[in-house]
Amino acid sequence: MSLEQTINQDIKAAMIAKDNVKLRGLRAIKSAILLAKTEKTHVEDISEDAEIKVLQKLVKQRKESAEIYKTQNREDLYQVEIEEKEVIEAYLPKQLDRSEIEAMVKEIVAETGASSIKDMGKVMGLANQRLAGKADGSTISQVVKAILG
Repeated sequence: MSLEQTINQDIKAAMIAKDNVKLRGLRAIKSAILLAKTEKTHVEDISEDAEIKVLQKLVKQRKESAEIYKTQNREDLYQVEIEEKEVIEAYLPKQLDRSEIEAMVKEIVAETGASSIKDMGKVMGLANQRLAGKADGSTISQVVKAILG
């Protein structure tokens, strides 16, 4: 079953359960998927990788908004963003922790023969490919900088 079908079923379940928090997050996902489908070309389904990228983008947006609301002492809006982020994250593949990311990046550094920060682009390209959906880009970038720096 595709992510879109799963989301549609979960929206129905959330409506029946009157779970407004989950419903907000699910509707955001559905909206983003529909937008992604109509964005470039009219296609029936988008790939699983594209779905993961859409979800990661939504999570990143929620994190950034939550940080802004927290600095502005808007606890009510901060809480809404955090709740939606948690709902969206439930549909992403399990995220790797920092030590697992470091191990993968060290492996990539050994493969490519990277020795300095000048080789960061080469390492980041491979790391982003292999860790797609399993880690966010900023964490990967921090780990690569720490290892090469």
